[in-house]
Amino acid sequence: MTGGYPEAKRINENLARAAADVGVAMGVGSERAAILKGQYPESYSVVADYAVPLKFANIGAPQIVPQAPGEPVIGAAEVRRAMDLIHADVLAIHLNFLQEMVQPEGDRRGRGVLDRIGELAAAVPVLVKETGAGISRVVAEELRDRHVRGFDVSGTGGTSFAAVEHYRALERGARREARVGKTFWDWGIPAPVSVVELVPLGLPVIASGGVRTGLDVARAISLGAAAAGTAGGVLRAAAEGYGPTREELLDLVHELKVAMFLTGSRTVAELQRAPHRVTGESRQWLS
Repeated sequence: MTGGYPEAKRINENLARAAADVGVAMGVGSERAAILKGQYPESYSVVADYAVPLKFANIGAPQIVPQAPGEPVIGAAEVRRAMDLIHADVLAIHLNFLQEMVQPEGDRRGRGVLDRIGELAAAVPVLVKETGAGISRVVAEELRDRHVRGFDVSGTGGTSFAAVEHYRALERGARREARVGKTFWDWGIPAPVSVVELVPLGLPVIASGGVRTGLDVARAISLGAAAAGTAGGVLRAAAEGYGPTREELLDLVHELKVAMFLTGSRTVAELQRAPHRVTGESRQWLS
């Protein structure tokens, strides 16, 4: 979730230590700072000190294609460094082009990204994740054909990075970018809709975007997701310390178990088949 600045080492250590204790997966924030700029590699590498059962390295899709002449590009060698830095099992490539469009200094070239993802997916296990706007069935099919191993939908419902960048742009006096952030504040596909659209493709789907409780995790799994991801609550706990982080993760797991008990689901596979009803905006999308 984070990395690349001094305080991130403490936060990532709290996250990794708690994740190892509770037995949940963990991903770090974009490793661009360490891999391309050599900034604060220890803020990421601390994760390798703990036996987290599944670790996701992380790079941005805009950085795998040339943005300007002479600018460095993340290739296979840099990807392996990113994975080695935390002893990662999987490489997450995040799609954050909406965020980049609102950033005054954003990387906005996207041509060639799909093919580059395919090249990297041939070298290491790749999961493609969004950053708050969801993944459509059409895009997921293109990625599946390029041999990615799974998706993290990160749909609308959680943090709006267009909103975050809107305020950054205002502070920097970037009027047009600030307007774009406001215009596209809620742009994207709701997380439940993205999950339903992607599950039939046959690859693992992680539901994220508005997942705040263990019940939200259960809801996502009942839609067919293999797992769910959360950031905000755990990140706030990690800023406090290891104890609150571990407690937050244990609470999430307990809430998931309660939901499984109440639906008569002995396993995650049974929960994936539990009866469910889609309502509200998600229902409108799916109809």
